[in-house]
Amino acid sequence: MAVIAQDQGVAASPAEGITEAPKFPVMMVFGLCALLLVVFGALRWYQNEYSFTVGLDYFEPEFQTYWMTLFWAQLGVLGLVGAIAVPYLWFTRDTSLNVTPQEELGRYYMILSILAVGGLILYFALNIFTEADAAWHQVTVRDTDFTPTHIILFYGVLPMLFVGVVVAFIWIHTRMPDFKDRISIPLAVLAAGPLLIAPNLGYNEWGHTFFYAEELFGAPIHWGFVTLGWAFLGIAGFLVQCFDRMAQLTEIVGEPVKQEV
Repeated sequence: MAVIAQDQGVAASPAEGITEAPKFPVMMVFGLCALLLVVFGALRWYQNEYSFTVGLDYFEPEFQTYWMTLFWAQLGVLGLVGAIAVPYLWFTRDTSLNVTPQEELGRYYMILSILAVGGLILYFALNIFTEADAAWHQVTVRDTDFTPTHIILFYGVLPMLFVGVVVAFIWIHTRMPDFKDRISIPLAVLAAGPLLIAPNLGYNEWGHTFFYAEELFGAPIHWGFVTLGWAFLGIAGFLVQCFDRMAQLTEIVGEPVKQEV
């Protein structure tokens, strides 16, 4: 049984006057990627510049100035974005979702664009900052869970990714006709992944602080993190849903052009 049944009544006929398919928002993708590169580059520079100079002792005043200030700033900004975006998307939703096929297809292009940008965030989270976190804890003695690498990774980069996933989940289910009054199971699994690993994250940090100092990738204390990897596999099912609908919309949007030719 399909996860989401296709609503054949939605976008059943092309809107009048529409003869061109929507364009992929290339400039938006490049703009967001450039912004992320600047943000992540600045965080990586900050980490490299101040970790070993003022980031070794949590109880030093300099640590509070340089690192805990960053900690609260990150959580404050991301929390504010989530607190504003989620209710805004919900209360401004269109309950009828009577959009033209061209507009709906353009929104699918927007979804693919956001997924591409999210892939860049995931790359930095897993390859740059996670590796830096493991290397840091192999050469220093942690006296707190709020280490320099943790502050950037667990309280900055990953929350950015998680807030983005939740906001995207709500936007898709309130702006896309094919997901109206339904829930995409693959996307729900993807969005729930970060919440499902939260208990293991707490256990991991507690364990590393008290009884397991080594940062071995395959250590039992890390096994719970595989849940996040499994959750990300849900993106495959969601893409199948998107491409299936896009194929239908492409035929509808292209009909006026075929008739003119």
